[in-house]
Amino acid sequence: MAVTPDRWPEGYGRLQLAQVDSTLDEAARQAPHAATPLWVFAQRQTAARGRRGRPWSMPAGNFAATLLMRSEGPPAQAALRSFTMSLALYRSFVEVTGRENDFTLKWPNDVLLKGGKVAGILLESVGAGQQTGCLSIGVGVNLVAAPSPGDVEARALKPVSILRETSVRVSPETFLEVLAGHFAVLEQQFQRYGFDPIRTGWLAQAARLGEVITARTSRDEYTGTFEDVDAEGHLVLRGPRGVMSIAAADVYF
Repeated sequence: MAVTPDRWPEGYGRLQLAQVDSTLDEAARQAPHAATPLWVFAQRQTAARGRRGRPWSMPAGNFAATLLMRSEGPPAQAALRSFTMSLALYRSFVEVTGRENDFTLKWPNDVLLKGGKVAGILLESVGAGQQTGCLSIGVGVNLVAAPSPGDVEARALKPVSILRETSVRVSPETFLEVLAGHFAVLEQQFQRYGFDPIRTGWLAQAARLGEVITARTSRDEYTGTFEDVDAEGHLVLRGPRGVMSIAAADVYF
Protein backbone atom coordinates (compact mmCIF):
# COMPACT_ATOMS: atom_id res chain seq x y z
CA MET A 1 0.00 0.00 0.00
CA ALA A 2 1.56 3.27 -1.13
CA VAL A 3 1.71 6.07 1.41
CA THR A 4 2.16 9.76 0.61
CA PRO A 5 5.06 11.76 2.15
CA ASP A 6 2.89 12.76 5.12
CA ARG A 7 2.03 9.06 5.60
CA TRP A 8 -1.48 9.41 4.27
CA PRO A 9 -2.47 6.26 2.32
CA GLU A 10 -3.39 6.62 -1.33
CA GLY A 11 -7.06 6.21 -2.17
CA TYR A 12 -8.35 7.44 1.19
CA GLY A 13 -10.00 10.82 1.65
CA ARG A 14 -9.82 12.98 4.77
CA LEU A 15 -12.38 15.41 6.18
CA GLN A 16 -11.13 17.34 9.23
CA LEU A 17 -13.59 19.32 11.33
CA ALA A 18 -13.19 21.50 14.39
CA GLN A 19 -16.51 20.33 15.84
CA VAL A 20 -19.30 17.94 14.91
CA ASP A 21 -22.21 16.26 16.64
CA SER A 22 -20.70 12.83 15.96
CA THR A 23 -18.21 11.66 13.37
CA LEU A 24 -20.51 8.67 12.80
CA ASP A 25 -23.40 11.02 12.01
CA GLU A 26 -21.22 13.12 9.72
CA ALA A 27 -20.05 9.98 7.92
CA ALA A 28 -23.69 9.05 7.30
CA ARG A 29 -24.26 12.49 5.80
CA GLN A 30 -21.22 12.07 3.57
CA ALA A 31 -22.16 8.54 2.43
CA PRO A 32 -24.35 9.43 -0.59
CA HIS A 33 -21.51 11.27 -2.35
CA ALA A 34 -18.30 9.70 -1.00
CA ALA A 35 -16.42 8.29 -3.99
CA THR A 36 -13.53 6.80 -2.01
CA PRO A 37 -13.00 5.59 1.56
CA LEU A 38 -13.21 8.70 3.74
CA TRP A 39 -11.84 9.42 7.20
CA VAL A 40 -14.05 11.91 9.09
CA PHE A 41 -12.03 13.47 11.92
CA ALA A 42 -13.14 16.02 14.53
CA GLN A 43 -11.39 17.91 17.29
CA ARG A 44 -14.60 17.92 19.31
CA GLN A 45 -17.81 15.90 19.33
CA THR A 46 -20.97 17.19 21.03
CA ALA A 47 -23.01 13.98 20.81
CA ALA A 48 -20.50 11.13 20.70
CA ARG A 49 -21.85 7.64 21.33
CA GLY A 50 -20.64 4.11 21.89
CA ARG A 51 -22.24 0.68 21.65
CA ARG A 52 -25.98 0.41 22.34
CA GLY A 53 -26.27 4.20 22.25
CA ARG A 54 -24.14 4.71 25.35
CA PRO A 55 -22.52 8.15 25.63
CA TRP A 56 -18.81 8.38 24.81
CA SER A 57 -16.70 10.92 26.72
CA MET A 58 -14.67 13.26 24.50
CA PRO A 59 -12.28 15.49 26.49
CA ALA A 60 -10.11 17.90 24.50
CA GLY A 61 -7.04 16.19 23.07
CA ASN A 62 -8.64 12.77 22.71
CA PHE A 63 -9.16 11.11 19.35
CA ALA A 64 -12.45 10.74 17.48
CA ALA A 65 -12.79 9.65 13.86
CA THR A 66 -14.95 7.52 11.61
CA LEU A 67 -13.86 5.68 8.50
CA LEU A 68 -16.57 5.56 5.84
CA MET A 69 -16.07 2.88 3.22
CA ARG A 70 -18.06 1.09 0.56
CA SER A 71 -18.83 -2.46 1.61
CA GLU A 72 -20.01 -5.14 -0.77
CA GLY A 73 -21.58 -8.31 0.50
CA PRO A 74 -23.69 -9.23 3.53
CA PRO A 75 -23.54 -7.32 6.83
CA ALA A 76 -21.79 -10.24 8.57
CA GLN A 77 -18.85 -9.84 6.21
CA ALA A 78 -18.72 -6.10 6.79
CA ALA A 79 -18.75 -6.63 10.57
CA LEU A 80 -15.39 -8.41 10.39
CA ARG A 81 -13.83 -4.98 9.76
CA SER A 82 -14.01 -4.39 13.51
CA PHE A 83 -11.14 -6.89 13.83
CA THR A 84 -9.21 -5.11 11.08
CA MET A 85 -9.60 -1.79 12.88
CA SER A 86 -8.74 -3.35 16.26
CA LEU A 87 -5.52 -4.74 14.86
CA ALA A 88 -4.73 -1.40 13.18
CA LEU A 89 -5.23 0.32 16.55
CA TYR A 90 -2.93 -2.17 18.26
CA ARG A 91 -0.17 -1.56 15.71
CA SER A 92 -0.67 2.20 15.94
CA PHE A 93 -0.38 2.16 19.72
CA VAL A 94 2.78 0.09 19.58
CA GLU A 95 4.25 2.51 17.04
CA VAL A 96 3.52 5.70 18.99
CA THR A 97 4.43 4.33 22.44
CA GLY A 98 7.03 1.63 21.73
CA ARG A 99 5.22 -0.63 24.22
CA GLU A 100 4.35 -3.87 22.48
CA ASN A 101 3.34 -5.87 25.54
CA ASP A 102 1.08 -3.32 27.24
CA PHE A 103 -1.79 -3.50 24.74
CA THR A 104 -4.32 -6.28 24.19
CA LEU A 105 -7.51 -6.69 22.16
CA LYS A 106 -10.82 -7.39 23.87
CA TRP A 107 -13.58 -9.12 21.91
CA PRO A 108 -15.48 -7.78 20.13
CA ASN A 109 -14.24 -4.21 19.67
CA ASP A 110 -12.13 -2.69 22.47
CA VAL A 111 -8.41 -2.12 22.94
CA LEU A 112 -6.91 -2.42 26.40
CA LEU A 113 -3.83 -0.79 27.90
CA LYS A 114 -2.48 -2.50 31.02
CA GLY A 115 -5.91 -4.08 31.44
CA GLY A 116 -7.91 -0.83 31.18
CA LYS A 117 -9.98 0.35 28.23
CA VAL A 118 -8.12 2.87 26.08
CA ALA A 119 -10.09 2.67 22.82
CA GLY A 120 -13.42 1.53 21.44
CA ILE A 121 -14.85 0.81 18.00
CA LEU A 122 -18.44 1.11 16.79
CA LEU A 123 -19.67 -0.14 13.40
CA GLU A 124 -22.76 1.21 11.69
CA SER A 125 -24.06 0.27 8.24
CA VAL A 126 -25.85 2.41 5.69
CA GLY A 127 -27.72 0.23 3.24
CA ALA A 128 -30.78 -1.88 2.65
CA GLY A 129 -31.76 -5.52 2.37
CA GLN A 130 -29.05 -8.16 2.43
CA GLN A 131 -26.32 -5.86 1.10
CA THR A 132 -24.44 -3.19 3.03
CA GLY A 133 -23.95 -0.12 0.87
CA CYS A 134 -21.60 1.77 3.20
CA LEU A 135 -19.90 0.89 6.45
CA SER A 136 -18.95 3.45 9.07
CA ILE A 137 -16.24 2.44 11.56
CA GLY A 138 -16.21 4.85 14.48
CA VAL A 139 -13.08 5.01 16.63
CA GLY A 140 -12.59 6.71 19.98
CA VAL A 141 -9.24 6.79 21.77
CA ASN A 142 -8.31 8.17 25.18
CA LEU A 143 -5.08 9.87 24.14
CA VAL A 144 -4.77 12.36 27.00
CA ALA A 145 -7.67 11.75 29.39
CA ALA A 146 -10.08 9.02 30.42
CA PRO A 147 -13.54 9.15 31.98
CA SER A 148 -13.74 8.58 35.68
CA PRO A 149 -14.58 4.97 36.68
CA GLY A 150 -17.87 6.25 38.12
CA ASP A 151 -18.95 7.45 34.68
CA VAL A 152 -18.96 3.98 33.10
CA GLU A 153 -21.45 1.17 33.56
CA ALA A 154 -21.15 -1.39 36.34
CA ARG A 155 -18.63 -4.20 35.67
CA ALA A 156 -17.00 -2.24 32.84
CA LEU A 157 -13.22 -2.10 32.74
CA LYS A 158 -11.49 0.96 34.15
CA PRO A 159 -10.95 3.64 31.47
CA VAL A 160 -7.31 4.64 30.96
CA SER A 161 -5.42 7.06 28.72
CA ILE A 162 -2.23 6.83 26.70
CA LEU A 163 -0.72 9.87 28.39
CA ARG A 164 -1.31 8.74 31.96
CA GLU A 165 -0.26 5.12 31.47
CA THR A 166 2.75 5.61 29.18
CA SER A 167 3.72 9.32 29.57
CA VAL A 168 3.56 9.58 25.77
CA ARG A 169 1.73 12.58 24.34
CA VAL A 170 0.52 12.21 20.76
CA SER A 171 -1.71 14.67 18.95
CA PRO A 172 -5.01 13.49 17.44
CA GLU A 173 -3.81 14.62 14.00
CA THR A 174 -0.65 12.54 14.23
CA PHE A 175 -2.56 9.54 15.51
CA LEU A 176 -5.00 9.79 12.59
CA GLU A 177 -2.16 9.52 10.08
CA VAL A 178 -0.62 6.54 11.89
CA LEU A 179 -3.95 4.73 12.20
CA ALA A 180 -5.01 5.43 8.61
CA GLY A 181 -1.74 3.97 7.33
CA HIS A 182 -1.99 0.78 9.38
CA PHE A 183 -5.64 0.26 8.51
CA ALA A 184 -4.98 0.68 4.78
CA VAL A 185 -2.32 -2.02 4.84
CA LEU A 186 -4.55 -4.43 6.78
CA GLU A 187 -7.59 -3.69 4.62
CA GLN A 188 -5.57 -4.50 1.52
CA GLN A 189 -4.61 -7.78 3.18
CA PHE A 190 -8.26 -8.47 4.02
CA GLN A 191 -9.36 -7.88 0.44
CA ARG A 192 -6.61 -10.08 -0.97
CA TYR A 193 -6.59 -12.98 1.48
CA GLY A 194 -9.85 -12.75 3.42
CA PHE A 195 -10.41 -12.73 7.18
CA ASP A 196 -8.06 -15.54 8.19
CA PRO A 197 -4.77 -13.57 8.45
CA ILE A 198 -6.58 -10.75 10.27
CA ARG A 199 -8.10 -13.28 12.66
CA THR A 200 -4.67 -14.83 13.30
CA GLY A 201 -3.11 -11.43 14.01
CA TRP A 202 -5.99 -10.46 16.28
CA LEU A 203 -5.84 -13.69 18.29
CA ALA A 204 -2.11 -13.20 18.85
CA GLN A 205 -2.99 -10.09 20.89
CA ALA A 206 -6.31 -11.26 22.38
CA ALA A 207 -7.02 -10.44 26.02
CA ARG A 208 -7.85 -13.41 28.28
CA LEU A 209 -7.57 -16.06 25.58
CA GLY A 210 -7.66 -19.44 27.35
CA GLU A 211 -9.11 -17.89 30.50
CA VAL A 212 -12.58 -17.81 32.05
CA ILE A 213 -14.72 -14.84 30.99
CA THR A 214 -18.39 -13.90 31.01
CA ALA A 215 -20.39 -12.99 27.91
CA ARG A 216 -23.73 -11.22 28.37
CA THR A 217 -26.12 -11.19 25.42
CA SER A 218 -29.41 -9.33 25.22
CA ARG A 219 -31.16 -12.41 26.62
CA ASP A 220 -28.71 -14.41 28.73
CA GLU A 221 -25.30 -14.57 30.38
CA TYR A 222 -22.66 -17.26 29.83
CA THR A 223 -19.44 -17.98 31.70
CA GLY A 224 -16.72 -20.21 30.31
CA THR A 225 -13.25 -20.44 28.82
CA PHE A 226 -12.50 -18.13 25.92
CA GLU A 227 -11.21 -20.67 23.38
CA ASP A 228 -11.21 -18.93 20.02
CA VAL A 229 -12.71 -16.50 17.53
CA ASP A 230 -14.19 -18.41 14.61
CA ALA A 231 -14.21 -17.64 10.88
CA GLU A 232 -17.35 -15.50 11.31
CA GLY A 233 -15.77 -13.44 14.10
CA HIS A 234 -17.92 -15.09 16.77
CA LEU A 235 -16.67 -15.66 20.30
CA VAL A 236 -16.07 -19.35 20.99
CA LEU A 237 -16.74 -20.12 24.64
CA ARG A 238 -16.46 -23.50 26.41
CA GLY A 239 -18.69 -23.72 29.45
CA PRO A 240 -20.98 -26.09 31.36
CA ARG A 241 -23.26 -26.30 28.30
CA GLY A 242 -20.39 -27.28 26.02
CA VAL A 243 -18.85 -25.16 23.26
CA MET A 244 -20.84 -22.10 22.22
CA SER A 245 -20.40 -19.66 19.35
CA ILE A 246 -21.65 -16.20 20.35
CA ALA A 247 -22.23 -13.59 17.66
CA ALA A 248 -22.79 -10.52 19.86
CA ALA A 249 -22.33 -9.89 23.56
CA ASP A 250 -20.72 -7.69 26.17
CA VAL A 251 -17.69 -9.43 27.67
CA TYR A 252 -16.64 -9.13 31.31
CA PHE A 253 -13.48 -10.37 33.01
